[in-house]
Amino acid sequence: MPLSLKLKINHYFSYIIAMAKMTKSQMLSELAGKTGMSKKDVTGLLDAMIAMAYKEVKKSGEFVLPGFGKLVKVKRAARMGRNPATGETIKIAAKTVVKFRVAKAAKDAVL
Repeated sequence: MPLSLKLKINHYFSYIIAMAKMTKSQMLSELAGKTGMSKKDVTGLLDAMIAMAYKEVKKSGEFVLPGFGKLVKVKRAARMGRNPATGETIKIAAKTVVKFRVAKAAKDAVL
């Protein structure tokens, strides 16, 4: 195999590896290393923050993490829809959903 082809293949695979998502374990290890806390303490902190976020959204309808974004509880109105299999018009009931809105600071940092 020519060297130029090997370099292209290596570049392609390194790009794919770089695009891989960070796992929870990797995230906890990275946070533990950057904060000087133990991995167990970071796990406890993250779990407590998630529980607090769920509780706040349920109670007040909103949880804000400054500089990152916010979870918002939104009431979705009833609407008419279509069954894709039969084409029949159906009524879709109203329901409450949770949405995440990204903060402007996060958008500016990433995009």
